[in-house]
Amino acid sequence: MSGTRVFVARLAGCTVFDPAGDRVGKVRDVLVVYRKNDPPRVVGLIVEIPGKRRVFVSIGRVTSIASGQIITTGLINVRRFEQRGGEVRVIAELLGRKVEFVDGSGEATIEDIAIEEVGPGAWSVSQYFVRRPKLSPSPFAKGATTFATWREIREKQTGSEAQSAEQLIATYSDLKPADLANTLLDLPQDRMIEVAEELPDARLADALEEMPESDQVHILAELGDERAADVLDQMQPDDAADLIAQLPVDRGERLLQLMEPEEAEDVRMLLAFAPDTAGGLMTTEPVILSADSTVAEALALIRRPELPPALGAAVCVTLPPYEPPTGRYLGIVHFQRMLRYPPHERLGSIMDQSLDPVTAKASAAEVSRILASYDLVSVPVVDDNHRLVGVVTIDDVLDYLLPEDWRSQNDDEPVTTHRPQGRRAARA
Repeated sequence: MSGTRVFVARLAGCTVFDPAGDRVGKVRDVLVVYRKNDPPRVVGLIVEIPGKRRVFVSIGRVTSIASGQIITTGLINVRRFEQRGGEVRVIAELLGRKVEFVDGSGEATIEDIAIEEVGPGAWSVSQYFVRRPKLSPSPFAKGATTFATWREIREKQTGSEAQSAEQLIATYSDLKPADLANTLLDLPQDRMIEVAEELPDARLADALEEMPESDQVHILAELGDERAADVLDQMQPDDAADLIAQLPVDRGERLLQLMEPEEAEDVRMLLAFAPDTAGGLMTTEPVILSADSTVAEALALIRRPELPPALGAAVCVTLPPYEPPTGRYLGIVHFQRMLRYPPHERLGSIMDQSLDPVTAKASAAEVSRILASYDLVSVPVVDDNHRLVGVVTIDDVLDYLLPEDWRSQNDDEPVTTHRPQGRRAARA
């Protein structure tokens, strides 16, 4: 493996295996320490193992880095990673930093860092991939890129200048929302807020939905009201309602007024229900069609990539109007049933009328029993006039039943099925 050179940004998300070929986890960052007269030395990898636990893997235990995968000796200390003084995370802290060329030719921004094996089990930083400032006034222009060694550049000592988060965001672009949320929470507080401010609204909304409510509130508190409202617009209404319920009442009301009227209306409706009822758990954005719609039309709707799988598992059939609260609820057509019929078949002739919807006031326990008894992933929710107002999905129920800190619990810790009583209680 002598002479192997790897760019750190490409390591993010790579799978780590033991010598037997069993999957250990995924790389989330590379840890280095600075030296006075030599390039920074790589001390190890930060690896996320099952249970969302991040552990330290010494670089000396890495036997191979090739083809997007890392092989270790298999001996990993599963103690949760804690950063020590002098250690620097490349992806979280170095990418995006400003540097100056020692020859006085200007400054640049670090976009990637190459590490290279310099001996058995010993790695160090070999090159920096940097981008100079753009020279053209065009908004689409970019500065020239170049490679530089450790001796050719030095980091700018400007404590008042925030580090650029653009390259860090690009590194996280392929992460799933849950992984992005964990990655953000693992950053230093200032860096986390900086990255959150630079993320697109929809991407930040996805990450917030996967975070504990206390962390959601902390990030939202650092955003201006207009930006916070834009992010809430992109969240699922039930998640947005849970988050707003944790905010001070006056700020929650300000954000509701700044949100898009349709989105705010859905959130206000959810806030009116008690948290332990079907109305408090449901989402207000199910797939809804008329009885005259065809199987082909239904399949086209549930095929949308942005639709969560649980919502795409079934189509609700109602009388007009087709936005919650709809006309009278008629029945439901499950995805698997649609696959058994030709594209021109009308939904009204194949819908399941044997499954009774639940009322918005039904308890969470009743909803859980229905989902478990009939092997369902969602159940429709109606109001007193039998109009469809939403659906409760299996992930809504699990999120309610699991403890608030379930995302950070270890696999060996017992899981208790309860939910803190404070959830949305102030507004229920």
